[in-house]
This record gives sequence, C-alpha cells and structure tokens, in this order.
Amino acid sequence: MTSVGAVAGGRWIRSSGAAGARGTRLVALPHAGGSASAFRFLSNALAPEFPVLAVQYPGRQDRFHEPLVTDVHELADHVVEALEPYLEEPLALFGHSMGASIAFETVRRLERRGVGPSALIVSSRTAPGIGLGLPHTVHELGDAELLAELAAFGAVDPRITQDEELLRHTLDVIRGDYRAVEGYRPVPGTRVHCPVSVLVGDRDPRVSPAQAAAWQDWSARGVDLRVFEGGHFFLEDHAEAVAALVRTALGRAPGPVPVATAG
Repeated sequence: MTSVGAVAGGRWIRSSGAAGARGTRLVALPHAGGSASAFRFLSNALAPEFPVLAVQYPGRQDRFHEPLVTDVHELADHVVEALEPYLEEPLALFGHSMGASIAFETVRRLERRGVGPSALIVSSRTAPGIGLGLPHTVHELGDAELLAELAAFGAVDPRITQDEELLRHTLDVIRGDYRAVEGYRPVPGTRVHCPVSVLVGDRDPRVSPAQAAAWQDWSARGVDLRVFEGGHFFLEDHAEAVAALVRTALGRAPGPVPVATAG
C-alpha cells in the first residue's frame, strides 16, 4: 500500500492502493464526525485494483488543530480543488451520510467543468432538499442531548466518553458537521448525469427508504436503490456486500464522463 495524499491531494486526500494501479479511483467522503479512516474496509476490499482516495476533513486526526469547515458547498469546493491531480483519471464518488451531500455537490461541480465522475454512490442520507425531520437543531444541543442524539443511531464510541478532552473535541467537530448538514441548501434544477446508486438501512431512524429513493429527482438517469438490513451505520454489518457493490460499479466505469450540459 502506498500513501500519496500529502503529494497529490494535499491535506484533504488520503490515497491508498498499489503503486501503478490502473482501476477507477474511488473518492470516499465520510459521515459527520467521521474521518478518512472510516473507509479502511473499502481500501482493503478494493485493493489492489481500485485505489481509494479518502477525504480527510479539517479538525480530525492529523488535521486536529485546523479550523472546521461548516458549509457543504465550501467543503465540496475544497474537495474539487484537492482532486485536481486526479481529474485525468477515471473517478467515482462514495459518500456516507453527510459525505453523500458533499459527494453530490462535488459531482455537480466536476460536471459543470465538462468531465464528471463515472459513478456516484450515496448511503444513509436523505435526498438533497429533505431535512433531518427533527424538532430541534442538532448543532445547538447541549452535550448530554447531543450524546443522546448520536446514541439514537449508534454513533457513539464508548472510548470517546472516557477521555474528557477527546470528548470535548469530538463534540465540537460533530456540532460543526451538523451545522453544515442542517444549513445545506442545494441549488435547484441541476441533476447529475453519472449513474447513481443509493444505499440505505431499513431501520435507519433518520433516513427512510422513501427518502433515499427521492435521490432520483436529482439524477438525469434515475437511481439504483439498495435497502440493507440495519440502521444508519449498516455499512459495518454489510462490509463485504457493500464492497462487492462498489467493486461492480467501479468495474463498469470506463473513465471520466463527458457532460454536454448540466441541466
């Protein structure tokens, strides 16, 4: 395995894969509070044929001390800039939860430039324009309420609660990410042109299969909806099946998709 993120993608990309691999590169964007390491299972499953470019948002792991970016559109702008060294190669995007919104906006930006990724895979996220459906604003909750909210869909690592400093930083990061999610408003009218796969857990308390299916309103080619048994983080229980689905999508990808119009 090689890591070239510091060279090709700057601070935003962690690249894994065999040197000289020629398969489609998968750009993976993590959930709120998540980091590039969330996609290690995909890196391992897709190696050596398909390298993974995992996005590292500010404020976590080796970017611990950097200020957070709390706007989905700004995050997508940064990702597009970080992908510049890879745009001559075939790319596909995978976004989980918050990462799905950023992946969608990244595809829109790339397609406006005339060459878009050959596939978009989104999981555990309502379609653009559909909110979380909660009676409160998550990023404004107190610590106890925020922890309860996260626990509702299995997003609390018990090890974090045992370290007060780490817990404080983690909650700050999650609040910043939720500020981005809750403030996200997609520009209406522009659909993506690449094939779109939508993955959702059948017991996700935040995303119903119907809300996931509404991604078809943002795709010029419709969507392939896959419903898995499980909750918001069903990926952990279906790692092999998800990796197989991603591998199939990448294997179909012939290269960058020319886009004549973005309407």
